Formats: sequence, structure tokens, C-alpha cells
Amino acid sequence: MWKAGIIGCGYISKKHLASIIRLDSVELHAVSDVQKSRMEETASFYQENIVGSASLKQYGDYQDLIHDPEIDIIIITVISSLHAKIAKQALQESKHVIVEKPLALSIQDADEIIKLSRLKQKKVLVCHQLRYRPIFLKLKKLLEKGTLGKPYMGTVSARINRSQEYYESAAWRGSWEHDGGMLINQGIHLVDLLVWLLGDIDTVYGEVARNNQLKEIEDVATGIIHFNNKAKGMIEVNTITKPATQGYCLSLYFEKGTIILGGAGFDKLEHCFIEGEDQIVRELKETSKQKDEHFLMYQNFLESVLNNTLLVVDASEGKRALEVIFGLYRSNNNKLPVKLPLLNFSTIEMKAISCHKEKIDE
Repeated sequence: MWKAGIIGCGYISKKHLASIIRLDSVELHAVSDVQKSRMEETASFYQENIVGSASLKQYGDYQDLIHDPEIDIIIITVISSLHAKIAKQALQESKHVIVEKPLALSIQDADEIIKLSRLKQKKVLVCHQLRYRPIFLKLKKLLEKGTLGKPYMGTVSARINRSQEYYESAAWRGSWEHDGGMLINQGIHLVDLLVWLLGDIDTVYGEVARNNQLKEIEDVATGIIHFNNKAKGMIEVNTITKPATQGYCLSLYFEKGTIILGGAGFDKLEHCFIEGEDQIVRELKETSKQKDEHFLMYQNFLESVLNNTLLVVDASEGKRALEVIFGLYRSNNNKLPVKLPLLNFSTIEMKAISCHKEKIDE
């Protein structure tokens, strides 16, 4: 039985608890949060849903949880700016890691996590759970078989609403240093799907805008991607949609077909055509109704830990979408396309640029 510890007992941690509760090979051993009430709430939720569950350890200092010798897996669900620091500390203690997106807020931190994971021979799962949704797993296999032919273009859009109350609910929200940027938080899952399905990237060009001056980060982001295979990509994400979130869309255009998924819950197959493959189209339409990606992600992680099999989103894969977004941000600053891979970048650069611009505008 593998023993896990959760660091951060906020809203997102409940999704991880729901998956752990369904697994026979892993159990929650300890929780950590700066708020004692949230630790107690998390412990109670878990114990109410597990038959014969023993009492959980509660650590006010997360480092005590990391040093607990009984724990095999560290689950990180804290604010973005702490992801890399805690992941590296956990790896140094030879723990496997499950970390919420984003993996890090700098290229350097992401690279250090990748290096440590290999050095310590421990798994790092980055929670890009949409890759595990059955329709995307099936699409990936079809692409690898060449069923859809050459990729021509892919576009992603997210039309989201984030109110002022949302940003005021926590001091770290809306800051480059601790939150990391709107595209990193609200758009990264779509960007991850785009690069996973279409391939490696040559250059990125992007522009961002900030309309709400009461926060640091952008609320509009647009980008153009040139893939190594000559396909083109487009990114369009905003958090200023009125009066409420309208939904998400991924459109994929290939030599032999077109796939478009959208809807408020990103679960509607709006268009599906593949030349001469009516049966596959029917299967895709049926598969589009299936979800449970978070549980499937955990199953993949545990299988990878037990048998050293492929982890769909390891640290290297978790870096890919992050690097695209970093490239888009740097392009916005330099007003030029940016070639990947990036050797360096940190969201702190965006804070510095924003402060400089504000001084010029005064």
C-alpha cells in the first residue's frame, strides 16, 4: 500500500481525495495546511469516505510532512509560486510527486525538477488531467497511426469570467510572482492539449493586455504558434467575458479531417469528420461522452510508479505548455517571435515589465 501526503487543503485538494478514495493501492497518510480548520475538514472528508480509515497526521509545517518516513507520494496543491520549491524538496527526500499545474513559474525551476526526478529516479506527475480524458487519448492514438494525416492547424479559445471578487478573495491572486499569469492559470490546459496533439514547436508570437488595473497579470492573451511540422496554432484566452464564462474550444484541422470540441464544460463534440472513417467517427462521438480523467490520471501514475511504465505527463511533458506560454509572454515584451526552446524565463520578468510601463505612463 502506497502512502500519500497532501500539502495544501484548499478546493483543488478535494479532487485528489476523490481519486485516492477510489484506489485500492494508495491511502492518505497525512495532510498539511497553514489553516488548521482546512486540515481538519480534509481529514474528516477522507475518513468519512474510507471504511476503517485510521486517523490522519496533520502537519502545520509542510516540511514535517515531507520528512515523514512513512510517506511515499507527495501531492502538491498550494499556490503556484510554491509548486517548484516543494516539488524539489520532496524529490530530495526521495518521494514521488504529484503537482498541480503549473509545474513551476520559471524555466530554471522546471529544469531543476526534471533533473532531480531523473537523479532520484522518482516520478513527477503534472496535473494536466485533460490528456487522460478518453476522447483525447483516442485522438492521440489516431494521430500516431496517421489516420488523420498531416496536421494543418489547431486553435484553442477560452472565454472566461473572473470577477474582481475572485482576485480579492486571496492576496496572491492576480500577481506575477505568486499567481503566475492568467494564461498559466486559466489557459494552460488548452495549450497543453494543443502542443501534445500537434507536436514540437519552432516559434511563438504573442500579445497580452491588462484591462483590470487592480491586478498585475493579463486578462487577454493571444498567440500564434509555428510547429516544426509546418502546422500553425492559434491561442485566444480571456477572463473578461461578460456576464459569465461562455466556454472553451479546441479545433483541429488535418489533411484527412477536422475535429472541434467545445461547450461550457468542454465536453461537446461539435464537429467530427475523418475521410473514409465513419466507424471511427462514431466511436469518437461515443467516447466524447466519457470523462473521469482525474481518476485515469491517478491510475496511470500508480502504474508508472509500480512498473516504471510511461507517465503521460511527467515533468518534461509538464514543461512543454509552460514553455509555450513563457515564449508568448517574452514575445509580448520584445515585440518579436520567440524561438523555442527557451533557455531562461521567469514570471518575475513580467512584473518588472509591468512596473516599468506604469512608470512610463505616469
